[in-house]
Amino acid sequence: MIFDDLNDDNFLMFAMKEYNDIQCTDIEEFYDDLKKIKYIKRLFNIYKNNGQLKERLILNHLIVFFNVFPIQSGTRILFYKIEKSFWPMLKTFLVFLDRMPETIDSIRGEMIRTSDIQLDEGIVTRLRSIKV
Repeated sequence: MIFDDLNDDNFLMFAMKEYNDIQCTDIEEFYDDLKKIKYIKRLFNIYKNNGQLKERLILNHLIVFFNVFPIQSGTRILFYKIEKSFWPMLKTFLVFLDRMPETIDSIRGEMIRTSDIQLDEGIVTRLRSIKV
């Protein structure tokens, strides 16, 4: 199957192909790792609606996610599954983690130039206060 354009028809196959967890014993672990995206979206929604940011929890979910998906394909999966309105939040965290490519391959027929996505200044301020 060709993954030139990520869409509803080929998303799951793409995610399975790119998944890289040598300790994975069954399909449930794969789905549990994909659920990290749902948790990240929920945390972004909380931040958007009432300003409460759980930056360390979001970072934890992203780090665990990138432990089982390569950077390029993992980023593509995240931008496919996360709504466009949350992209500035997502980009800010990915820049902080040094996981943000310049372009993201075709998603639903659209090539994404990450320079077109703004950083979320509120999140930038919070992430700068984290000691690494």
